[in-house]
Amino acid sequence: MSTHTASRSDVKSAASAITGLSEARMAQLADATKQLDPPFAVVDLDAFDSNATDLARRAGGRATVRLASKSVRSRDLIKRAAQLPGYHGILAFTLPEALWLAEEHADVVIGYPTTDRTALKRLVADDRAVSRITLMIDSVAQLDFIDEVTGPSRPDIRLCIDLDASLELAGGRLHLGPYRSPVHTPFQAAALARAIVARAGFVLVGVMSYEGQIAGVGDNQPGSPLKRMAVRAMQRLSARELAERRAAAIAAVEAVAPLEFVNGGGTGSIEQTASERVITEIGAGSGLYGPGLFDYYRRFRPRPAAYFVMSVVRRPTARIATVLGGGWVASGPAGTDRLPTLSWPQGLRMNPLEGAGEVQTPVLGAAAHGLRLGDHVWFRHAKAGELCERVNVLHLVSGSRIVEQVPTYRGEGHAFL
Repeated sequence: MSTHTASRSDVKSAASAITGLSEARMAQLADATKQLDPPFAVVDLDAFDSNATDLARRAGGRATVRLASKSVRSRDLIKRAAQLPGYHGILAFTLPEALWLAEEHADVVIGYPTTDRTALKRLVADDRAVSRITLMIDSVAQLDFIDEVTGPSRPDIRLCIDLDASLELAGGRLHLGPYRSPVHTPFQAAALARAIVARAGFVLVGVMSYEGQIAGVGDNQPGSPLKRMAVRAMQRLSARELAERRAAAIAAVEAVAPLEFVNGGGTGSIEQTASERVITEIGAGSGLYGPGLFDYYRRFRPRPAAYFVMSVVRRPTARIATVLGGGWVASGPAGTDRLPTLSWPQGLRMNPLEGAGEVQTPVLGAAAHGLRLGDHVWFRHAKAGELCERVNVLHLVSGSRIVEQVPTYRGEGHAFL
């Protein structure tokens, strides 16, 4: 696809491409699940499998995909994707979750530091778990915390350094990207590596860096063309700066200790990140479900695969239908992009004065006129795995029928975060 500045029509065509792709399929999904009572969640298994293959393809054989479990939150679907060619290992989000997943997966890296005392004690008491799980750190203080909790007599704990991937300008006064690790420079990375190597009970095995300002920000958002231009310029600058700094940081760390892996990127930056020589794997998972926030990227377009369905329960006027619930809002900065997307029937929109509500969501538009009590309205969550915190079961549809029902984390009795 051309990288020229997108016009307003470019953005409209991106949105219509998504609609055009899904229209016939949405009718098929709706027919396959018409007997279910809302609220319920559906995964289009054909789209899920296609997206999983595409994530690996986008890495171009230069890197493998480490599956981000927080973006899936169903053990059955994690296992389904993780066994595909081009995938290796799990990127978990808490230590209790990692301990659970390590019962089935031999390589689990936790993407965030942990201060869970109970889970740390469980980790060092389990020889298999401690050999399969890698903790994330970004400071010597975290080493001190782990030592304090687990004591000196324990198996070696595998560690990964979190290298900050944000873009800092004006001498650090302008910060673009997530506030994650304080380890930003090659010098800081090497210093932390030396501290790990010098301390008994730890072994350094990897470095991770997540460029959220590139991977997690769509470069073809609707709205101001000037804003799109600014986002693209920022991302180009950030990618160049990070590639140089990340290569220097990895060289500095490998002068201290050999590394098993170097993780970077995310669903939104796979091609770009995988092209860096030092990268061995990409952490990604949101692209499997294709949530609303991923509708506006130029490099790729996942097929929408995950939905939740609500029921019409009232008709306040002839032009408005109201569904029960619907306010499954995504985390992050409050804004309309965090609201669910109305998917089916086509031609619905939310009332801007109410939006998606906790107990009701009025919908307007041409399609609202024909909705009757009990009719189903389909939504997509703005993010991926957060949907699974709302339901116990995912109904998997392949072709024109439900082929399986699989539990979410919640359905198996877990709420890790």
